[in-house]
Amino acid sequence: MVATEADTASDPIQAGYALRNRDGRPLDQRAALAWCERYAKRQYENFTVVSWFLPKQRRAAMYGLYAFCRFTDDLGDEARGDRLALLDEWERDLERGFTGEGRHPIMVALGMIAQRCPLSIDSCRRLIEANRRDQRQTRHETFQDVLEYCEYSANPVGHMVLSLFDHTDEERRALSDATCTALQLANHWQDVARDYAIGRLYLPREDLCHFGVSEAQIAEGRCDDNFRALMRFEVDRAETLFRRGMGLVPLVAKDLRLDLELFTAGGRAVLRAIEAQGYDVLSHRPTISDWQKGRLALRAAARHWIGGR
Repeated sequence: MVATEADTASDPIQAGYALRNRDGRPLDQRAALAWCERYAKRQYENFTVVSWFLPKQRRAAMYGLYAFCRFTDDLGDEARGDRLALLDEWERDLERGFTGEGRHPIMVALGMIAQRCPLSIDSCRRLIEANRRDQRQTRHETFQDVLEYCEYSANPVGHMVLSLFDHTDEERRALSDATCTALQLANHWQDVARDYAIGRLYLPREDLCHFGVSEAQIAEGRCDDNFRALMRFEVDRAETLFRRGMGLVPLVAKDLRLDLELFTAGGRAVLRAIEAQGYDVLSHRPTISDWQKGRLALRAAARHWIGGR
């Protein structure tokens, strides 16, 4: 395959279109999945994105889904130029992908996945729309507004993953929504300073007002008792959702349970990291070390094996 890296080019979508096999032909499905796996493994996350406990075929599909989600977010967060235009083109290639005519390797992979499982194009569209919203809306008045945003930015990801295992019922989707929303909130609370630096604030204005926190002090990086109380309140909200979402674990296919536990453990570890630094996410971004990630994976695996799940 040509060495061009589609995710670092000035126009990452067009760079992806230009990728070819060594013989000059467009990437086939196998090469597209391999590209997605390489792309996914270069990205940082708070948790293990795809574990080795998944069967090989589903592991490849999970990398394809993750590549789509991460690439879409990178278009909305980091792409140079007209991000709305890029997202529009990305959605056009999504439509082509679901008819087997995708041009970017990610869309070639999604087209193959959609042929093998009940992957909904609407879930993919909603994630793209979330990134459009990020270009237009930088503040949220109420917590309900944040939850509505998560209906686009987070919950569709869970629906995509569930589809790989033929889980399309409302009960499992609702529990998945709790987990995915909690993961999104944990990420938002972890990145308050980073998001503010690029003009975004996901802490609801009603909560800022209630706890006596101003945007000015966030801009200054000033963490006082009011800010700590606000963040404790928001962390508790996310923890409640994580606990609710744990009800999904025994309801999914055995192959998915360990990965689901890892997603949850990673998100909750972020919340613990926020607590450990006294809820001050303004002066230092809380992170999870590789050692902590490994420990979480070992704990989840031990429960999986000992419990015979």
